[in-house]
Amino acid sequence: MKTIQMPYGELARALGVKDVYLKREDQHKYGSHKGRSIPLMIKKYFKEDGKTDFVISSSGNAALAAIHAAQAHNRNNPSKIKLTVFVGKNIDPKKLKLLLLTVEDANIKIEQVEKPKQSAFQIDKDSATKILRQSTDDNALLGYFELAEELDKIPNLAAIFVPTSSGTTAQGLAEAFWTDNYLKLKNRPQIHIIQTNTCHPIAEAFVLSSPYEGEVSPRGGEVVRSLASAIVDRVAMRKEKVVEIIKTSGGSGWIIDDKQIMEAMNLVKETCKLAISTNSALSIAGLKKAALAGWQWNGPVVCLVTGM
Repeated sequence: MKTIQMPYGELARALGVKDVYLKREDQHKYGSHKGRSIPLMIKKYFKEDGKTDFVISSSGNAALAAIHAAQAHNRNNPSKIKLTVFVGKNIDPKKLKLLLLTVEDANIKIEQVEKPKQSAFQIDKDSATKILRQSTDDNALLGYFELAEELDKIPNLAAIFVPTSSGTTAQGLAEAFWTDNYLKLKNRPQIHIIQTNTCHPIAEAFVLSSPYEGEVSPRGGEVVRSLASAIVDRVAMRKEKVVEIIKTSGGSGWIIDDKQIMEAMNLVKETCKLAISTNSALSIAGLKKAALAGWQWNGPVVCLVTGM
């Protein structure tokens, strides 16, 4: 499914950048950019491996995409699939409500547990259930090649700013534009990743010394949470590949705090008349930080609006 990509001149002027496009992945029929990869993964494992039981642990976007994909499959196929979604006890109540309201199929269930990732691993290990895990499954990269093809239609595309947790989206886009393995696209944009000051295992590779202190709160070592609650992957299994290919693209990584997130949300609301999520605001905040640091581009820059 193609999503809207259009320039916003007032936003570009406010950022001091020649051309800025917003890629509205929040308008994808499955709710976010995760709708690019999760349905493809389910389809592949169903058709090629005969898998009918799936499990996923997710903070929101991937779970929403998986629910939509499973329900679409079950509406159109006599052979049904089952999906279990594990979410954490501390999930944003608004996200949980949305997930629960989305479920319309008895084959799909949502469970709140203390350790969603471990619960998903255990089911995957002990049964024929297939875990949907973008952070380690390279089949997830394929869905972002389609996104790259859409972005490639922007003439002289110079850079793409990607809110990043595991690095899967950034790696998929970078491989599409910078390798000949799958596609031959005409643009060669920089890929920039943006993470939060509370979770930045990949972006920190581009920062000589992190300007953020007090990352861990004094209360028993509890980790302070960012407003961008979807940025949660502290292990970053893709880190080495993502860092390497971002450097190949000439891009970088940026670390953003809550104040910068709110400023970006307000800026988009003022200049574009759009309300975007805290996670999506990372791309605009990252671009703003890069521009202030002296980065310049001769062509359009894209900020991904990723979803909730």
